[in-house]
Amino acid sequence: MKRLARLLAIVGLYGAALGAAEADTSITNVSYDPTRELYKKIDPLFVADWKAKTGENARVTSVHGGSGAQAKAVIEGLDADVVSLALAYDVDLIAIKTGKLAANWQTKFPNNSSPYTSTVIFLVRKGNPKNIRDWDDLAKSDVSVVTPSPKTSGGARWNYLAAWSYGLKKFGGDEWKTKDFVRGIYRNAAVLDKGARSATLSFTKRETGDVLIAWENEALLLASMRPDKFEVVVPSLSIRAEPAVAIIDRNVDNKGTRKVAEAYLNFLYTAQAQKVIAENFYRPANVASIPPESLKPFVNIEMVTIDQAFGGWAAAHKKHFSPGGTFEEIELRNASSAR
Repeated sequence: MKRLARLLAIVGLYGAALGAAEADTSITNVSYDPTRELYKKIDPLFVADWKAKTGENARVTSVHGGSGAQAKAVIEGLDADVVSLALAYDVDLIAIKTGKLAANWQTKFPNNSSPYTSTVIFLVRKGNPKNIRDWDDLAKSDVSVVTPSPKTSGGARWNYLAAWSYGLKKFGGDEWKTKDFVRGIYRNAAVLDKGARSATLSFTKRETGDVLIAWENEALLLASMRPDKFEVVVPSLSIRAEPAVAIIDRNVDNKGTRKVAEAYLNFLYTAQAQKVIAENFYRPANVASIPPESLKPFVNIEMVTIDQAFGGWAAAHKKHFSPGGTFEEIELRNASSAR
């Protein structure tokens, strides 16, 4: 009953927001935490573009939370037209659990339905007082780490897998040593927030921890806004993060919003939107359409991919994030040693 009440409250809230303005067609984009600023800029651009092309008024409401929690809300009935989530596995889960979109949803838009990519880097306090340079430093006993929980946050799963990839390289593929290394990082976790944005607030507003493991876009944004308080540290190895977009087919067909939903996701790949994506520190899919100055913040980093290093999201989830997986084992061992 509590779950149902929560879902009805969410749906009611979003419904009220959608009804607040006149529109020929209204769509809801259910997205992950750090994209709040991005879609605040992109959504009105799409609305203007749609009006210019069709003469129709459209309305887009983008709502945000931890990627895993957002996927769960859609599975439980949140009436999303489109989703833009932190990882493909969350969209796969919606497809598997609801049947509201086809299993081959990634073929519907370019670049495996990823209009941009990102990676995982570190944000530290001005002057880098703990001299943090790479993943090794996050396992030192005097370092306090802030990262969201992989149980609720897609960004947190990328963080974990980036750390694991570094450990595998460091220890020549030895998974026991890698697990112990990653356990050391999570033993230093001052807080495991539900989402990437809440972890960022813990680090920046509540001044928790020495280092934030963060989306590249989040770290670059904060360092550019407050260079007097924060600076970026780029590790020697990270992971290529590929946030994914998809149409929730059954929902748009039931509501008659498919035309606008498809146009909205296609708009993300246009030169206009790609420029905004780059300016918000996400790595655009179509680099050729971006002015060189907009690409300057992006540093070349050695990156692994989810397919190359982990055999895809299904395999990575089963091994690392399912009940009894390595993350749960690490959590239990750290809790036991803390007693």
